[in-house]
Amino acid sequence: MENGHHFVFGETQDFLTGAVITDTHDERYRQQIARFLVEKKGYAREDITPRVGLLAKAGDKTRLLTVDLAVTRDHKTAMILRYAPGSLVTRHRPCLAASRLLEPYQIPVVVVTNGEDAQVLDGETGKVLGEGLESVPDAVALKQLVQSAAFAPIDDKRREMESRIIYTYEAVGACNCDVC
Repeated sequence: MENGHHFVFGETQDFLTGAVITDTHDERYRQQIARFLVEKKGYAREDITPRVGLLAKAGDKTRLLTVDLAVTRDHKTAMILRYAPGSLVTRHRPCLAASRLLEPYQIPVVVVTNGEDAQVLDGETGKVLGEGLESVPDAVALKQLVQSAAFAPIDDKRREMESRIIYTYEAVGACNCDVC
């Protein structure tokens, strides 16, 4: 069965929550990434929140987008991961925007991945800190990063600009099945 341009295999159980979710090619990658974080990078399941809603606004238009995985350390969102097929470079800017909208502060680590590869970005500067899935910080490394992170507040003007950016990249012309 197809849903838009996505093939739906049926349903599967979410690795992190146990909830029953729609099984697609993209969801299989998301589940693989969550499993990687727990089994290879040492995160506890309860430190990872899947499918976090993010409201993007551009003028009077709004769209609910999703951050695939948000990782907390010391009670703060310290890292977000966003999955999308294809080129990683084209995902940098909207992912950085998400890191400035999801919380009232700058999330320090941003990971863009297509499930096969990844780039780790400094949330504040956008600089590439690492390449490849193995470069994703493990639980210990992220805890150390959090200790030196500023978690600088994002002012309202900046939030408005970042919201317009992510809306433009991900909502304008997108299929409904691509953004939620």
